[in-house]
Amino acid sequence: QVQLVESGGGLVQAGGSLRLSCAASGRTFSGYVMGWFRQAPGKEREFVAAISWSSGVTFYTDSVKGRFTMSRDNAKKTVYLQMNSLKPEDTAVYYCAGGPTTVGWGRGYGYDYWGQGTQVTVSS
Repeated sequence: QVQLVESGGGLVQAGGSLRLSCAASGRTFSGYVMGWFRQAPGKEREFVAAISWSSGVTFYTDSVKGRFTMSRDNAKKTVYLQMNSLKPEDTAVYYCAGGPTTVGWGRGYGYDYWGQGTQVTVSS
């Protein structure tokens, strides 16, 4: 059983920064990938970023490229999402997710395990 626990959300002004963390436990993650997703009020959940535990290769949705950076600390079994130049439209509940390395993982497909989410609010 995999457990994912997010932290680091909060309220920030537009242009500011936040760093989200996701601590994973419960299994070894060789061959797994991790992703960040978000869901704004009244909208569907969307893919934000993903990283391979083994290679560190990352993928991002177009709207966050150049502003968000995903990284991982294998020893701590923790992934991070550094969010800079935040915009009001980044406001959402952010979810951490994990899954095997399947086709489409870099576009948000194939994630089996989910955290409880952390709220990010960006004021204008």
